[in-house]
Amino acid sequence: MSALAALAAAAAAALLVPYTVRPGPARLLTQLRGLSAIVVAAAAVTVGALLAFAEGTTLALGLIAVGGLGAAFRLVSSQRQRRSADSVAEVVLELSEALAGELRAGQPPVAALQHGAELWPDFAPVATAARLGSDVPTALRTLGRRPGAGALRDLASAWQVSGETGAGLALALTQVTASVRDARATQRVVSAELASAQATARLVAALPLLALMMGSGVGGDPWAFLLGTPAGLVCLALGLGFGFAGLLWIERIAAGVAVR
Repeated sequence: MSALAALAAAAAAALLVPYTVRPGPARLLTQLRGLSAIVVAAAAVTVGALLAFAEGTTLALGLIAVGGLGAAFRLVSSQRQRRSADSVAEVVLELSEALAGELRAGQPPVAALQHGAELWPDFAPVATAARLGSDVPTALRTLGRRPGAGALRDLASAWQVSGETGAGLALALTQVTASVRDARATQRVVSAELASAQATARLVAALPLLALMMGSGVGGDPWAFLLGTPAGLVCLALGLGFGFAGLLWIERIAAGVAVR
């Protein structure tokens, strides 16, 4: 049992320790990929130890705990990715407004893009492409593949049309910026509406725990049934499964309407 407890603690540490670091949007995807590998490895070691050394109730509880930790990790990862995309979208809006303002003030495009790289370091490849006389629209589209940075593809189209037709670049970027601003305003309204649904889902998911605490408070012993009997273990597994499924469903809906 002590070995199993140590393995469970190691798995929990693998889940929690990397989240003590708050990465910027540029490093989040890389960190999440590395963290996924760590979690999968920790889960595999824990499951292997459970199958090798545990039996009966201990084995069932251990497998349920590993499944619950995996679902929690998936939920937290999805939330962090969505929040990171939203943060990138805000930065892109600020960047678009800065670029349009610089060009309206008479700054050359290269200087405007360099100022954009100062606002957002991840924008540096675009500024470098402009400084070296390379293809700026392609650099914008490449960066626009990042979640939340889809508005850069509109900037790339405006930049390309301006270069091919001779139309005013400042006017084109100003119009694109206005469109991006309107889209962000709509996204904020949608996110505010979804926040209440997400809060309700979390509350509903926590109600069974409250019921167990109330049952213990009135002299009952629901934990003994839930953790010590086959029927209780089935109820525990189904309850956790349905609870996490509901939370992941709500998160999937939120991700489906998030910015791209």
